[in-house]
Amino acid sequence: MLLDPEELQQFQNHSSQMAALDFIVSTASDIFIPTYDGNMAKLVEGHRRYRGYKKTIQLDRKTLVGLLDLHQNWTLSGDEFAASVRQSHKGRIGQPARRRVIEDKPKEEDYFYANPHECLV
Repeated sequence: MLLDPEELQQFQNHSSQMAALDFIVSTASDIFIPTYDGNMAKLVEGHRRYRGYKKTIQLDRKTLVGLLDLHQNWTLSGDEFAASVRQSHKGRIGQPARRRVIEDKPKEEDYFYANPHECLV
């Protein structure tokens, strides 16, 4: 949406270049909402924290799906849907925090690249 189709055409068949554009836009945006909790999203989140805290919202996918169902079934109006989404995600804005480290379970601890707290202190 930020580039004209002609400008984007040169990158279309180059997945690494498309990923680089995605990274640049994601790190520079005012708000970042990752749709998938993969390595790229974790790296973007950490980079945004390292370069000066920028708002990152972690989606509550289960709640969001329920709200979408209610909205599509006309149980929630557009305004009620928007207010419910805001309310359910109020505490999910990724504030900088001390990284959780679990000595004997490293796969369960916070991912360093998403929360490089040691670099920020």
